[in-house]
Amino acid sequence: MKKLSLIVAIGKNNELGYKNQLLWNLPNDLKYFKEKTQNKVIIMGRKTFESLPKRLPNRKHIIITRNKNYKKDGILVFDNKEAVLNYLAKTNEEAFIIGGGEIYKEFLPYCQTLYITELEQTFSKADCYFPYFDKTKYLKTIIKEKLTEKITYRFVKYEKLD
Repeated sequence: MKKLSLIVAIGKNNELGYKNQLLWNLPNDLKYFKEKTQNKVIIMGRKTFESLPKRLPNRKHIIITRNKNYKKDGILVFDNKEAVLNYLAKTNEEAFIIGGGEIYKEFLPYCQTLYITELEQTFSKADCYFPYFDKTKYLKTIIKEKLTEKITYRFVKYEKLD
């Protein structure tokens, strides 16, 4: 495996979404997501995949689901984290975890780099949250700060310290 990273946008209290939808619409964040994941492997849970308007172009999709009969043409489907990690160990492809909440929680310990869009707002209507992680175990780099599109946010990169 070349590298396992994670990309996410979160509210001030680690909010991710509500009823399988994002709580915000930030075109610059979507552009940033596209730039980071273009020509990479993206790994997500079934519900996250089904919430997308379509397959994301120029990316290899991996879906994780407990449903052993779930199939999608041209998409790799696994039923557990270990199977995904075994697959990635045999490739030289960079991969990104893109959600949802349970998938982030399962894969967070395996990710060397976290690309987190940190929003400076709380969202009381959330039902899905990003897991807590110890920020002291990461080198924090602010890529862009104080971007505003209805909500103020920043792009932050966390790199795991050895």
